[in-house]
Amino acid sequence: MTKTRGFERLSTSSQDINLPVRATKAAAGYDFEASADTVVPSIWKQGVAKVLKAVLTGGIAELDDATMKELKPVLVPTEIKAYMGEDEFLQLCNRSSNPLKNYLLMANGVGIIDSDYYNNENNEGHIMFQLLNFGLKDKTIVKGERIGQGIFMPFLKADQDDVTKERTGGFGSSGK
Repeated sequence: MTKTRGFERLSTSSQDINLPVRATKAAAGYDFEASADTVVPSIWKQGVAKVLKAVLTGGIAELDDATMKELKPVLVPTEIKAYMGEDEFLQLCNRSSNPLKNYLLMANGVGIIDSDYYNNENNEGHIMFQLLNFGLKDKTIVKGERIGQGIFMPFLKADQDDVTKERTGGFGSSGK
């Protein structure tokens, strides 16, 4: 059988990692689960309050790089990779209940998994979700908890598209 699009576990994953599935026959998205317990700290504990105080008092110049680096999303692992056609991508989206129930947002709004991310040499195509917690308390995501969804999508190319560069890495590598 020829593979068109789908999901696989990473070669290092245990068999108890579930492949993404759709919750209902009309669902567009495949639900992804966390592959490990992961704590997403409250942004308020990470230093947002310190940054807001600096903004309000005009002390932005005094903020050091260490404080700014604290304000970053957490990568929640799935131990899943996706294969698809060259003219397709996997769109990663937040679960609609995450902001309301868990105070979690995807830091990048929408994630894009390109077809050449699959089996890349840096991380084998490991799909991770970038989450921020705007709640007042840390959020612990437990292994097996649904954290987001993926939707396979086609894309179009412009007439003047002439890209010949190949992917040379994993997460965030296409901008290098």
